[in-house]
Amino acid sequence: MEKRKKKRRGKKERKVLRPPAYAGGRRNDGAAVSLTKGYHLLFTKSVSFKMQSSKTTIFFFLFFIFCFNGPTMADSDDTIETNFRLPSPLPKWPSGGAFATGAIDLGGLQVSQVTTFKKIWATNEGGSDNLGATFYDPVAIPDGFYSLGSYAHPNNIPFFGHTLVGKDASNDPSRPALRSPIDYLLVWSSESVDIEKDGEGYIWFPVPPTGYRPVGFVVGGSSVKPPLDKVRCVHEDFTDTTNVTDLETGMWVWGSGHDLDLDGLDVYASIAGFVVRDQGVGNDTLTPSCLKNLNGSLSSSMPNLKQIEALIQAYSPVIYFHPDEPFLPSSVEWFFENGALLYEKGQESKPNPIKSHGSNLPQGGSNDDAYWLDLPRDGSTKDRVKKGDLQDACGYFHVKPVSGGLFTDIAVWVFYPFNGGLRAKVEFLNINLGKLGEHVGDWEHVTLRVSNFNGALHSVFFSQHSWGKWVSVSNLEFHAGGNKPVVYASLHGHASYPKPGCVLLGSEGGNVGVRDDTAKSDKVMDTGVRAVVMAAEYLGPAAVVEPPWLNYERKWGPKIDYDVDKEIKKAKRVMIGKLKKAFERFVGSVPREMLGEDGPTGPKVKTSWSGNEAIATCRALACPHVHNQKKWFTFEPTHIYRGGFKCEALFGCEREDNRERDTWRMTRRHVRSTTDD
Repeated sequence: MEKRKKKRRGKKERKVLRPPAYAGGRRNDGAAVSLTKGYHLLFTKSVSFKMQSSKTTIFFFLFFIFCFNGPTMADSDDTIETNFRLPSPLPKWPSGGAFATGAIDLGGLQVSQVTTFKKIWATNEGGSDNLGATFYDPVAIPDGFYSLGSYAHPNNIPFFGHTLVGKDASNDPSRPALRSPIDYLLVWSSESVDIEKDGEGYIWFPVPPTGYRPVGFVVGGSSVKPPLDKVRCVHEDFTDTTNVTDLETGMWVWGSGHDLDLDGLDVYASIAGFVVRDQGVGNDTLTPSCLKNLNGSLSSSMPNLKQIEALIQAYSPVIYFHPDEPFLPSSVEWFFENGALLYEKGQESKPNPIKSHGSNLPQGGSNDDAYWLDLPRDGSTKDRVKKGDLQDACGYFHVKPVSGGLFTDIAVWVFYPFNGGLRAKVEFLNINLGKLGEHVGDWEHVTLRVSNFNGALHSVFFSQHSWGKWVSVSNLEFHAGGNKPVVYASLHGHASYPKPGCVLLGSEGGNVGVRDDTAKSDKVMDTGVRAVVMAAEYLGPAAVVEPPWLNYERKWGPKIDYDVDKEIKKAKRVMIGKLKKAFERFVGSVPREMLGEDGPTGPKVKTSWSGNEAIATCRALACPHVHNQKKWFTFEPTHIYRGGFKCEALFGCEREDNRERDTWRMTRRHVRSTTDD
């Protein structure tokens, strides 16, 4: 702690103050700060701007207006409205149902989305990129609606704030959907924490009346309890204790890290604001609930078929392929019509051609290795089909409700006849790993998450080798000034990324690993040009007729076990000394099943078809001293190794003697049972 205090004094001696990035803030002297993506303003007390003329004053004024056009903030009350806007205005959606009408009825509880906030408290340390977070209260709430909790936003991304407010629509005075809390419990305070902060912050848990539950926390700027009418608790019939952090599986907003100890506090995003996981509290009764839709059908707030088509035209991703990519996508029908074959176990010498829509494929069943698909036998035809046909490629769209019908997920699937081999980087050497990683049939996808309140794009999931990541709409690249997000497909492997560049898989922080290279080129695909809505189950079986190939649940390619050691030996011929040893260590950490050829299953077999998107998760003991206490945490995989992924996280725990708090770094293996490529 003494070192930390000394470090703080060093910062003050340099007289540099850093306001929260992107979220808007205030200098200690009260001057308003406006920030936008990619810029950081450093204010130095020892520097003063002396304007020599009115022209100079006007110049500096215009400079800050045009270069730092961030969130607007009123000097009187720190009111801030979401500053991010999609590049193009939202279209007028086709009429029908409650989609994009501004409010959604959960069966007696109406909810709406608010995007205007008042800043309550901010910190400039901890969290992602060690830039801190800012906490807000929703304002400009529609008549009859009430706040359900405060909102928290990380300072490392452009401000794109939105939270839910509620209105009683039960028409039952004896059992209203909303009631005020009866008290507040203090969950956490910044008073004893040595961090850069804008005053003191206090996080309160609303104590609900009997039969009601809170769905969010309340943030205050003083130790005085908030007013009881500040928020509302929700009747327990409209709540659920599972999936509280549903969107983005609980995006981490703020918490310990970078040598900061926040007494075990971690803040995660939720639909109704944010939730707190405080290892120091250790009380499950202080966990808020999530909202539950009591309507018998979720379709009332979901888009109808015409609205789905409009959403596709507005947001269909544009995919850029690497300029050196030889294995491009095609339509499934093109793959079948150009000689793809169906094999049956025990009848390998008599493969069958596949009809255009896959009507002769086995339906249902399970992935029992009884059937598989393969390329044509003829050598020249086989090589041609491997390369796909970009002009014939289709985007296959699957539409489903999430978060109780508050949001719509649109999964955009793309089919590649062939997945190329792995490429490795060993320090300054780039090496092709021969046939390792090759397989026939490659299904890749990205998922668009759309708000059912207004039809606005909320975030995009990028699938990457059996896992992936959610990216907020404010961090996306858009195509040609429109609202279509840009996706970069990696060379050979076709993993999806939001930005071009090189990602090293399994690098363990070094310069050795499998390369995922992405770049912009003239090989580009707008997934909406040849869009096929292949499934939308909530509309009923007659609305969308699923193609027969969608219900083929076996493998889309054969399983071939290469002589892995032979292929690796070929790759090592160009290496000497330390490079060879580094490569051997890396290869030893990669699961052998990743190096062989094994055809993937189709979209309907993936866990994301009916569940959440797969991001890396680990299960570990929260404390090495309390053996019965178990928690679930969410991580990015730190590196690949034999048998699964190795993940690391910091766990705050209290020692058995209760004399001091400590932080323990633990690692546990997480082995996946399914693969997406």
